[in-house]
Amino acid sequence: MIRVDHREPFPSDLHGAILALGNFDGFHLGHQAVVGEAVRWAKQEGRPAVVATFDPHPVRHFWPDTPPFRLTTLDQRQELFADAGADAMLVFHFDDSIAGMMAERWVEEWLHGKFGVAGLVTGEDFVFGKGRSGNAASLKELGQRFGVGTRAVGAVHDGSGPVSSSRIREALKAGDCETAASLLTRPFAIRGTVQHGDKLGRTIGYPTANIDLGNYLRPRFGIYAVTGTLPDGRVLHGAANIGIRPTFEPPKELLEPHFFDFAEDLYGQEIEVAFHRFLRPEARFEHIDDLVAQMEQDCDEARKVLSAAAL
Repeated sequence: MIRVDHREPFPSDLHGAILALGNFDGFHLGHQAVVGEAVRWAKQEGRPAVVATFDPHPVRHFWPDTPPFRLTTLDQRQELFADAGADAMLVFHFDDSIAGMMAERWVEEWLHGKFGVAGLVTGEDFVFGKGRSGNAASLKELGQRFGVGTRAVGAVHDGSGPVSSSRIREALKAGDCETAASLLTRPFAIRGTVQHGDKLGRTIGYPTANIDLGNYLRPRFGIYAVTGTLPDGRVLHGAANIGIRPTFEPPKELLEPHFFDFAEDLYGQEIEVAFHRFLRPEARFEHIDDLVAQMEQDCDEARKVLSAAAL
């Protein structure tokens, strides 16, 4: 799969594509339905299937002080779109020029003009253009005017209502990994490069792979049963702390997975840590021996959780 920047020339072999348009952060069940419809449509007509996403997220543009909330990076989304059958990912870099563009111009100059799409698929609740001037209904009308077919996909529901990124974020903030995984169809996962830290974990027998949280949503701080995927595809079991490490000074926001029976050097490597079960909140320990004893219990519990899940 290729990645295309909206500011660069659009590859000629992608003209006439069926385009799925949305934020698709997290690529949950609802997003998968939209992209799935685009891929099916493209295959039926022998056309390329392209998925468009926004980065940064429009919320970040309009409200730059919003706390981190992303569920996926661009790299993660690209891999998920490829697995769903798409041929390319089109990235709209959301800035003032996009924020100020009316819906009609979106369709006429970009979707029809620059990208030459034959069909467009969105969710029924998708809005776009300056002042949210475009929606599924107006998109259908504009598509007819400029010769672009359109389809709107309804929300996907589970037993608790429509599947949404907001529900996933709320579940993760509550430490509810199971609900988040059900809506995502996979565990929530943070991907990052392992960095050097103060190496305190190594001195107490629990070395960790320290990862900056970047723009990811902060799940409930605490200890989790996790798996880690290495660049070579190996999957490791472990327990991780995510939070500010209240026992140590100064407080530092980090993801710190400890992988069982593993002693290789991971510094500088990009790994992905998937969250399977919340075990307990963060806690401050007055004595290191108490912390070590608790970590031993955490690791035992994480091993049981991961073994029972046959991961």
